[in-house]
Amino acid sequence: MTPKQIRSLFARLAQANPHPETELEYASPFQLLVAVVLSAQATDKSVNLATRELFHAAPTPAALAALGEEGIAPYIRTIGLYKTKAKNVAGLARQLLERHGGEVPRARAALEALPGVGRKTANVVLNIVFGEPTIAVDTHIFRVANRTGLAPGKDVVAVEDKLLKAVPEEFRQHAHHWLILLGRYTCKARKPACAACAIADLCEFPEKNVQS
Repeated sequence: MTPKQIRSLFARLAQANPHPETELEYASPFQLLVAVVLSAQATDKSVNLATRELFHAAPTPAALAALGEEGIAPYIRTIGLYKTKAKNVAGLARQLLERHGGEVPRARAALEALPGVGRKTANVVLNIVFGEPTIAVDTHIFRVANRTGLAPGKDVVAVEDKLLKAVPEEFRQHAHHWLILLGRYTCKARKPACAACAIADLCEFPEKNVQS
């Protein structure tokens, strides 16, 4: 896409949804961090169903650390890879207490040093909690960026780099939310709803599904 097309794309997404938000439920930066860790290879809906009970029982790092891996697992057993995630979340809570006074750190390196936290999770936290214009590339964004021609790349890091360069500064803060929602509800993997897409005329996908 040309810079003019990219600006039009984000202007339309911004007009349709000026203040996009994550669909994960949370009441604190810590809870958001845990929810994003749990959302790997899982839907936000399934994570929310699990965390409503988990966060009621253990809303803070201290409470979650006290539950431990064995105590966390029953709350999240409906989520994929729950045993590994229970171990990571317990370790994450302990490290926050031991190294950061129970607070979610702002430094990327400190975030990525926490169990279960990779670049994507760190980007989400930096964006939502600290207001940094990061772009967390998940499977939806990777698909949309490649399919539309917005920022094609062979892996998530390449796509992230291209998006950070291509997205106009005034749209960068909310870009990953707009693209995630576009991929989740419109530019779906198996059957994209091109006829209902606000940016269909800008999209370079050669196999548009124009049937309404």
